[in-house]
Amino acid sequence: MSITIEQYQKDVDYWIKTVGVRYFSELTNLGILMEEVGELARIMVRKYGDQSNRKNDENANLADEFADVLWVLTALANQCGVNLSDAIEKNIDKKNTRDKDRHKNNPKLND
Repeated sequence: MSITIEQYQKDVDYWIKTVGVRYFSELTNLGILMEEVGELARIMVRKYGDQSNRKNDENANLADEFADVLWVLTALANQCGVNLSDAIEKNIDKKNTRDKDRHKNNPKLND
């Protein structure tokens, strides 16, 4: 299944307004986003970093944590009236303009 960002925003909005009853406040969702990023970080640190897993980490699902972060981020965008498709396109344009030579000229990246 492939889904557009625009459709995903609509799906998140629909789910929240029907199954979830209503949006949490923006500040609550910001806190939830930080929690979800923390859960993602925990898995990443154990999978790619130097820490070993704990027993309760064995069933951790990296893809699901990425999706949780995206869900809450999308909910926040909806609440703030941000069209993520437009924002992403503008952000890519900005990076292609502002940073077009930045990384090419970075000696740290040219080994």
